[in-house]
Amino acid sequence: MATARRPAVNRGSRPAPRPPEGTPPPSELARQARAGLTGAVAIAHWAAAEHGAPGALSDEAAARATEALGVSEREVRTDWDRARLIGLIEHHAGTTRPGWRLQAWDRDDSAVLRGWVALLDAWSLACPAPETAEPTAVAEVVEAVPQLLSLLQLSAGPVQISALLDMLRQRVAELRTERCEVPQEVTEDREPAGGAATADDAKDAEDTATLEGLLDWALDALSSVGALTVREEPQEGPEGAGSAAEDAKGDRREAELTALGNWAVWVKLEQICVAAQSPAGNIEQHAADMLRGCAGLTPGPARAEYRAWLAARPVGSAVVELIDAARGDDALLRGLAFEALRVVGAPAEPNVRAVVEESCLRPYALLWLAEHEGADPDEALDALTREEATWLWVDTAAAISDHGESPLLVRHLESAVQGTVPALLAEVRAVGHPRT
Repeated sequence: MATARRPAVNRGSRPAPRPPEGTPPPSELARQARAGLTGAVAIAHWAAAEHGAPGALSDEAAARATEALGVSEREVRTDWDRARLIGLIEHHAGTTRPGWRLQAWDRDDSAVLRGWVALLDAWSLACPAPETAEPTAVAEVVEAVPQLLSLLQLSAGPVQISALLDMLRQRVAELRTERCEVPQEVTEDREPAGGAATADDAKDAEDTATLEGLLDWALDALSSVGALTVREEPQEGPEGAGSAAEDAKGDRREAELTALGNWAVWVKLEQICVAAQSPAGNIEQHAADMLRGCAGLTPGPARAEYRAWLAARPVGSAVVELIDAARGDDALLRGLAFEALRVVGAPAEPNVRAVVEESCLRPYALLWLAEHEGADPDEALDALTREEATWLWVDTAAAISDHGESPLLVRHLESAVQGTVPALLAEVRAVGHPRT
C-alpha cells in the first residue's frame, strides 16, 4: 500500500532552516548529551554483560549493579529508567537486552541526539511527580510544559520563574475551559456573599500553591535531564520590579534553556511551522483527519507530517488519539495510525501492548511490537499466526477496495498465501472480519 500511494503534491521548495545563532554544531550537542548520560550508558553495558538481566530491576539485580558500578542504588535505578527511555536497553520476553542505540552510541551523533530528545519527551517519567500530587493537576502541568519551553526558547535568555508561573496558570485555565469545567456555584441562600468570597480566595490560594509546587517539580525534572538550568541566587533589579508571586516565594529565580534544550525545542517549533504551512493544515486536525490528510503522501513526507503533528501535542494524548482512530471503520486509517505510532517509538509501547487483545488491532499491534523489539520489517509477519495474517490480509483488501484502484486490488489478491481460490475463501470466512 505504501508504494501505491500517490506522490505528494509539489509544495514548493523551502530553504533548510538554520538553528538559532550560537547553537553548537551537532557533534558538540551530541558530546554534551553523552556527558550527561554516562550513567545510563554504564548500566546498559552492565545489563548487556549480564546475558539476560531481568526485565524489571529487582533488589538483587540493583545490588549487583551497585557493586559493579560503584554508585548508589538510587543512582542505579535512575540510570536504569533512563536507559530504557533512551532506548539503550530493551525488554523482551521478561529479560533485558541491549538496544540498537547502545551499539551506535559512540559513533552516531544523530542516534545520541534522538535518544536524548526521547528522554526530554519523557521527562515526567524520568522524574515522577510527588506521590502526594493530585493526578489531574499533574496531567495539566505535563500538558502545559511544552508552552513553557517554547517561551524559554523564544525568549533567548533567562526567564523569571514568576513569568513561567503566570503562563502556567493561564494554560491550566485554558485546559479546564476546553474540558468545559464549570466552577461549582455557591448560592446566596446557602452561604453569604462574604463567605463565598472567602471560600473563593482560599481555593485560589490553594490552587496557586499546588501549581507552584508542580512547577518546581517540572523545573527540577527538566534540569535533571539537562534541558534547562535554574539559578537559585536572588537576581538584582530595579526596586519594586518583583511581582507578587516573586515576593510570595521569597526569591527571584530564573530559568534558562541549556544548549541542548534550546536546540531540541527549536527543532520541535520548526516542525510545527513546517506543518502549519502545508495546504492541508494537518497540525490542527484530530488524529483521524490528520491521517486522511496524509493518505495521499508517499512514506517520507507522511512521516514528516506525523512528526510535526506529534511535536504539537503531548505524546501521551497523541498516542491515545492515534489508537482511537485505528479503532474506526476505515481500514486505511488503521494502517496509517500504526505507521504514525512507529514514528512515536518507545513511548507508545505500553498503549500498543494494551490493545493486543482487541481483534481489530491485534495484527497491527503484534507487527509494531515485533519491529520495535528489533525484528526486520520483512520478517515481522512471522509474529502472526495464519489466522491473524489472514485477518490483516482482509483488512488491507478492505482499505484498497475503499481507497485504491482495481489493478492494486488484483495484485493484492494475487499476494494471498493460499494456493487456491476455495482455500482463500474458506480461510477468509473463518477469520470473521467484519468486511468479509
